[in-house]
Amino acid sequence: MSTVLESALLPTYPPASIDFVEGDGLWLTGADGRRYLDFAAGIAVVSLGHRHPAPLAAAHAQLDRLWHTSNLYTTEPAAALARALSVRFGGAQAFFCNSGAEANEALLKYARKATGKPGVVALEGSFHGRTLGALGVTGQPSKRAAFEPLTTAHFAAPNDVASLYAAAADDVGLVLLEPILGEGGVIPLSQEFVAAAAALAEELGALLAFDEVQTGVGRTGTFFAWERLGVRPQLLTLAKALANGLPIGCLLVADDAPRGLAPGDHGSTFGGNPVSCAAALAVCETVDDELLAHVCASGVRLADGLAALPGVIDVRGTGLLLGAVLDRPAQPLVDAALDSGLVCLIAGPNVLRLAPPLVVGAQEIDRALEILEEVLT
Repeated sequence: MSTVLESALLPTYPPASIDFVEGDGLWLTGADGRRYLDFAAGIAVVSLGHRHPAPLAAAHAQLDRLWHTSNLYTTEPAAALARALSVRFGGAQAFFCNSGAEANEALLKYARKATGKPGVVALEGSFHGRTLGALGVTGQPSKRAAFEPLTTAHFAAPNDVASLYAAAADDVGLVLLEPILGEGGVIPLSQEFVAAAAALAEELGALLAFDEVQTGVGRTGTFFAWERLGVRPQLLTLAKALANGLPIGCLLVADDAPRGLAPGDHGSTFGGNPVSCAAALAVCETVDDELLAHVCASGVRLADGLAALPGVIDVRGTGLLLGAVLDRPAQPLVDAALDSGLVCLIAGPNVLRLAPPLVVGAQEIDRALEILEEVLT
């Protein structure tokens, strides 16, 4: 990126070392013409790969018909997407917005109005977004400190049932979980812990919510990660992978959840955008049983390969959201891998995070492991 362009951008991110100009399947191309194997997928967003034909065709077709009407009117793509997600969930209503943070803001407002309680039980190390409400329930002090005071939140340690109950308070109207803490180290929640969280929510008269912004839409080998845990939440948020790269967020409210928001309580000018919804509907149709079985098998292959690498202490995660715990800092490894043609992520000081497109093949997995072995040795 040129110095002129960099100076025009507010410095909310570190300077980028590479400008990507094209994507195709599992591969990105830099401005210098070099190709990179993408095991980040735009932070678990481009889950069908770059320019996948299904959402690409759906978005193109919708662009030729209608781009925007605002949320004052219903469009067929938004209605069809809501129906498809309701069927997948087992009965729910949808609110569409533009991002995961916005979806979590809607979740927080819904729970507060439905229960009349402002308090939230959330998890240490969790990440729910950078807007003030979502940040208030994010269990990472380094991200919260500059913007406090924030939402009333009580933080519990992941997979620690005693800590969960210690966080309970009379003001709690929401118990909020990530099925796998993505930014917080790729830490899967246990079935026991999630069952305890559901029981606690019921005791408190609170709503149980899952933030599936990173785990949803097939990332863990089931469409929703809650399907593996045996507990269906009353509220659930999606974003990232839902439209394979076009901006969209979603709050799902189970049909049996207490009623919350009414007309005038919430909104989003661009929410339910027809182009994004058309692409998202194509994604939902593509993430079928065959692809989900592929995710499970590919996840095992990648996890087994990671576990055999030098310097890897542990491998955590499910499906194609995996974290390799290293015996060294992760960022230098990510930088070295990028220099060698592999795009990957971190999830904490010593955790390498891999979230490749769900369509990744054995050949690409083996090549990624070769590069990681080279930079770890």
